[in-house]
Amino acid sequence: MEKISSSTEAAAAAAKISSIFIYPIKSCRGISVPHAPLTRTGFRWDRQWLVVNQKGRAYTQRVEPKLALVEVDLPNEAFSEGWKPTKTSYMVIKAPGTDLLKVSLSKPPEIADGVSVWEWSGSALDEGDEASKWFTNYLGKPSRLVRFNAASETRPVDPVYAHGHIVMFSDQYPFMLLSQESLDALNKLLKEPVPVNRFRPNILVDGCDPFSEDLWTEIKISQFSFQGVKLCSRCKVPTINQDTAIAGPEPNETLKKVRSDKVLRPDRKQQGKIYFGQNLVCKESLTEGKGKVVKVGDPVFVLQKVSSAAEAAA
Repeated sequence: MEKISSSTEAAAAAAKISSIFIYPIKSCRGISVPHAPLTRTGFRWDRQWLVVNQKGRAYTQRVEPKLALVEVDLPNEAFSEGWKPTKTSYMVIKAPGTDLLKVSLSKPPEIADGVSVWEWSGSALDEGDEASKWFTNYLGKPSRLVRFNAASETRPVDPVYAHGHIVMFSDQYPFMLLSQESLDALNKLLKEPVPVNRFRPNILVDGCDPFSEDLWTEIKISQFSFQGVKLCSRCKVPTINQDTAIAGPEPNETLKKVRSDKVLRPDRKQQGKIYFGQNLVCKESLTEGKGKVVKVGDPVFVLQKVSSAAEAAA
């Protein structure tokens, strides 16, 4: 583990934030925002909602790729620190061939029990029959829209990698970071380049070497400390074109050749995984306080790093 001296930190940032993305409904389209408040579970509004089947199991793009075409919009002021929804505050949802769906951001009164996503199960807030009908018609099968019930539920991340941190409906960790340079390096190997939306990061940075983020175990963004806790392993979602909802073999076929554990971690236990991006947790997000906002343009300073991807947690 290499610790970077504070004088080096002061001298030059390793990268800067070029984009911030929030995905209010798991597996639906993201929103690019200029700034985002930090919360205990990640950026505010990220993966706060989930579409479930009649048994309460999560729908994701892995089994319902049409979710890629569902656009979600929130009021601009929703990303301001301390903003509270009013009775006229809505999340607006649209998709091809559908009418607009408006979901009140005020807390829904109904509870849905038996909601599950991956290893977690618990209760959630049910967004009601209108939202249920909209997603049922769009997907062609019984569906409901639910919101994470932070008042009664917690969903911890794997304590082996990040003890004490929690998420809402994210797959694993509160934040995922990717560099533009890594995407550019991958696209040079592909016949048809893919956009960043295939990988659904929360934080896109630029100005570093390709795959630098593999090595970052502690970084500082603005005044906030983030730990790189685990390389981001990839499922089939990057193969789904987010404009058409049609899957193909790439970029995963190429990632298998250049970003598999066999390539990156030949002496470690082989899991048959491919990696692209770094999962993060934020130390300061665990406590309350004002001024906890990350912005596009914020510099990224590397405080600690490992020397190779083989040394990184994965």
